[in-house]
Amino acid sequence: MENIRELSPLLDFPKDIVIISHRNPDGDAIGSSLALYHFLNHFGHTVRVIFPSEYPPIFSWMPDSDKIIIYDIDPDYTKTLIEKSDLIFCLDFNGLDRIDKVGDLVDASKAVKVMIDHHLHPEPFVDFMLSDSLASSTSELIYEFIGLLGKKKYLDIVIGECIFTGILTDTGSFKYSTSARLYQIVGDLVELGVDDKKLQDLIFNSLEVKHLKLLGHCLNNRMEILEEHKTGIIYLTKDDYTEFDIQRGDTEGIVNYLLKIKDIQLAAFITEQPTIVKISLRSKDDFSVEEIAKKHFKGGGHKNAAGGYSFQNLDTTLKRFKRLLPYYIPITNS
Repeated sequence: MENIRELSPLLDFPKDIVIISHRNPDGDAIGSSLALYHFLNHFGHTVRVIFPSEYPPIFSWMPDSDKIIIYDIDPDYTKTLIEKSDLIFCLDFNGLDRIDKVGDLVDASKAVKVMIDHHLHPEPFVDFMLSDSLASSTSELIYEFIGLLGKKKYLDIVIGECIFTGILTDTGSFKYSTSARLYQIVGDLVELGVDDKKLQDLIFNSLEVKHLKLLGHCLNNRMEILEEHKTGIIYLTKDDYTEFDIQRGDTEGIVNYLLKIKDIQLAAFITEQPTIVKISLRSKDDFSVEEIAKKHFKGGGHKNAAGGYSFQNLDTTLKRFKRLLPYYIPITNS
């Protein structure tokens, strides 16, 4: 955070700017990226947002989301934009491996690079960094970034809605990673004119019938409770993906249902992808899942929300995960 104010002079004159966030972008990735996009547009910059892969359609209502460039769809255009950029903002990721092949393009670029992120252990591949693992979200840090530049007068409802969306999704509607400072920021956004009820409705009350059928299948047929380890697991197979026509974003939030169960401390959502098995971990209170993800599943994240992956098959990965539990949550009799 100490050198972020020094970035201000670089933004005084129009530049070609690229904003990049991680593969499989979530609400915080798209919220922080579009908030920064709309903010920088106030100053005459040419700004483009790039994601390695597509974002969930549930966020397609967000202003200018249709202008986001997807590397998987248009790699040549992505390469051209990065090569000609003067400034690259890296949002909501702390290592180039989180953006896959786009990482090679960023690494080769001579542009000034800026990281704004809230994950642990940021890698030093940038020139400027605003990193705070105690922040609720990267969207919260975008608000702070605008303040550090002394540009809060440029905050408008569109920027506010983007920031609010990232905060709302990454905190699970203010259930995780909250702080007094966060509520002050949210209060400022509401005072600005952001309609929090409208955003809640757009994000959480826009499901299709298939989403509820999938949730029912997960809870009835794919849930396992390990009471002795205070752990809940939900898994999905490749056949499940076909049967329920699961698309990007359709499984968002399912893992959190496990934490609604009394005495469950650790929730795992383990899904069979085409080439890997993906692991999403959530926890309550002071129990950290970051070490499990980082040490055993090539991942990382935060204390209460982390993820990783395995190249072993689904059955082997499930067994491996269960064998780890005694080292993190000893058997209890309650």
